[in-house]
Amino acid sequence: MNQQPAPSISLPERARQVIPGGVNSGQRNVPGLADLVIARAQGATFWDAGGRQYTDYHAAFGPPLLGHNDPDVAAAVAEAGRTLDLCGVGVTEGEIELAETLAELVPSMERVLLTSTGSEATFHALRVARAATGRRLVVKFQGCYHGWHDAVSMNVISAPDRVGRRDPISTGILPEVLDATLVLRFNDPDGVRAAFADHGDDIAAVIVEPVPHNVGCLLPDAEFLRTLREECTRHGSVLVFDEVITGVRHGLGGWQEIAGVTPDLTTMGKAIANGYPVGALGGRADLMDLFSSRPGAPVFFAGTYNGHPAVVAAALATLRKLREEPVHEHVFRLGDRVRAELPPVLASLGVPAVVTGYGSVFVTYFMDRLPKTYDDLLANDTGMFVGYRRRMVDQGVFELPLNLKRSHLSYAHTDADVDRLIETTEAAVRAQLADGGAPGDLSTASTMGGAR
Repeated sequence: MNQQPAPSISLPERARQVIPGGVNSGQRNVPGLADLVIARAQGATFWDAGGRQYTDYHAAFGPPLLGHNDPDVAAAVAEAGRTLDLCGVGVTEGEIELAETLAELVPSMERVLLTSTGSEATFHALRVARAATGRRLVVKFQGCYHGWHDAVSMNVISAPDRVGRRDPISTGILPEVLDATLVLRFNDPDGVRAAFADHGDDIAAVIVEPVPHNVGCLLPDAEFLRTLREECTRHGSVLVFDEVITGVRHGLGGWQEIAGVTPDLTTMGKAIANGYPVGALGGRADLMDLFSSRPGAPVFFAGTYNGHPAVVAAALATLRKLREEPVHEHVFRLGDRVRAELPPVLASLGVPAVVTGYGSVFVTYFMDRLPKTYDDLLANDTGMFVGYRRRMVDQGVFELPLNLKRSHLSYAHTDADVDRLIETTEAAVRAQLADGGAPGDLSTASTMGGAR
């Protein structure tokens, strides 16, 4: 029998004794912050076990659009718990209402199935695309992250010498699985046309983050997204928009509504339940009806926790609040402030930098022009990017100190928070410059994807 830990052992030490690396997701083990233990979160703030307070712009890669522990979401979850828990048979009224709501909001969603994570949603999207088309190949784009499963666990944040080559983010993936995925450049419509000219008869699906937020923010050209739709339609391939990040956060109808390009399938997650573990897959009825949730259908679909009442209640409460209150107006206004007010501050320090993003998402790249493709991001000063953020953490302003990672605003953030963000950024960059910068470790960063 294992003995209880001695009282003298710290919480991080206890974690490392029983949890590999001391954390339950790879990107939570941040260099320089290995002993961070989170004790409480509320609104735009979290506190560590030592009582130190942080204004949170990392936001768990984006789910809490309303802010941590939103009272209306928490109340809905508590109410659901008074009447329901997981029964694992049939369907609940909440599941029906959530599917109806998503189908009403998102242009591509004629049918909807719930999962527990975004990775599961993208996995099922590719599986059903291959089943429907009888084809082998999947197309993804350099810099896009679609979850942990083997077909797409590649070419996210790649070192310069790995761009244009197979760059899996994990060992243990069969070579033949990697060989069935084509990796193209984002925002390169000619490259898409060429890939379809060469392989169109064997491309089952094209999966894309319409805005690749796993490398900060690459805004898509209209021609690029239109080309994806045109080529998939022409060749009978399935177009999948991975809106796990963009969906709901950028607009209730997702990026597809903003762009006016409707995919065949859409995956969602993160912000649709304000941080509760939910994913969703929806799209054309003929594709969705292939899943075995419909008796006799051939594509297996299952998940013990799919449609858990607490998660469904959180999603319904979140979507209701997003529809009834000026959440997007507030976070977009704060985002516009950051993107407008940070550049002149950085320019006054003589630092080559661009501040980009969309709505509530922002990111500062240390380079001299706005990036359009992942190749452009190779010019980012990784040492400055990670170094200034590490100094921000020391001042209680938390932007994740990992290369190319975006930051988020929530309904709980205020103008005073933005004022402090800008002041702290200036001080942190100034201090980084005074120290001559810090070496960036792109080799470490190249193994990292996103979080689902």
